[in-house]
Amino acid sequence: MKLPILPLGVLLLAAPNALADPLPLPAAPQVDARNYALVDPLSGQMLAAHDAEKQVPPASLTKLMTAYLTFQAISNGTLGLGQNVPVSVAAWKAGGSTMFLQPGLPVTVEQAIQGMVVVSGNDAAVALSEAIAGNMDSFVQMMNATAGQLGMNESHFLNVDGLPMPSHLTSARDIGILTEAIIRKYPGYLHYFGEKTFTYNHVTQNNWNPLVFSDSTVTGMKTGHTDDAGYCLDATAVRDGHRLIAVVLGASSREASAKSAEALLDYGYRFFETHKAYIAGKPVGKIQDTKASPMQIRVGPLEDVWVTVPRGTYSSLKPSLEFPTSIPLPLKRGQAVGKLILSDGSRKVVEIPLVALSPVEKAGWLTHWWNAAKTML
Repeated sequence: MKLPILPLGVLLLAAPNALADPLPLPAAPQVDARNYALVDPLSGQMLAAHDAEKQVPPASLTKLMTAYLTFQAISNGTLGLGQNVPVSVAAWKAGGSTMFLQPGLPVTVEQAIQGMVVVSGNDAAVALSEAIAGNMDSFVQMMNATAGQLGMNESHFLNVDGLPMPSHLTSARDIGILTEAIIRKYPGYLHYFGEKTFTYNHVTQNNWNPLVFSDSTVTGMKTGHTDDAGYCLDATAVRDGHRLIAVVLGASSREASAKSAEALLDYGYRFFETHKAYIAGKPVGKIQDTKASPMQIRVGPLEDVWVTVPRGTYSSLKPSLEFPTSIPLPLKRGQAVGKLILSDGSRKVVEIPLVALSPVEKAGWLTHWWNAAKTML
């Protein structure tokens, strides 16, 4: 097998200011939070972090997972937005923040979603979990299974609403992963998180997220507070068409959590830029293998690849390809065959899986001989 050479024209690293000196990148701002993560959901990269993988109580940020599974149930037809949700005694007596559900009082799935994400109703979270899984215990199992699928390695859920329980834990990194998944998979439901008020059962309540009122670019997502967790805020913003996520855990007050998230968002927008480096399905190189038919195996990314870097440094990224010493044949389209690494000097910025872009068969002995002869010539 002959390793490929990356065609220079494939890498989209040209920039109008390629010759300009990049601005120095300052450290992330000092904020009032025990843990935080600043994430670009387009590239999936973490731009700033402090103890982002430490397990901590999530408080009502738990409801982001409850919301994720609710959106999943709507998408697969298990629930409908206009469908009525039964309100059990357990939901009615959930305690803590509430949307004022009552047994026998009609509430739709859409209203329950609003009650859960706008005013953080614990009763709404319980009602939705029971509507989806039949009971909370089964729903919690679904939460933990989904956390594993998403790569939320520091998360372990014991309830659907975030009320304090031993070993009910997550991390700033995991909340960023979950938020990114909601944004990517269920964009049609994001508007609920930014609603300023919600009215149900003749009671109007404000969104708990202060940034929804003070910053027009903030679109959500969720707040939380318990004595153990402190004040938590998962904030998303869209500026000039680009979204960032700031996860702040363990702030000393609601105001401090909002100021911390705002400072992180400002830092991300001021000092970083995101570019599309590769296009899904477009080849970035070829593997030449005389045992393969065709001999030239085109490889590339399965999905669009976005890269986030400090401003002015995009054009300095350098690509390198890594492949195993032998490729198992045959290959299916989309089968992983190696990886492409983008580096800025000695620092690896992103690692991109590469796949076969078309099926490849194992060559017969005659084709193998002919391929070898062509290679020699």
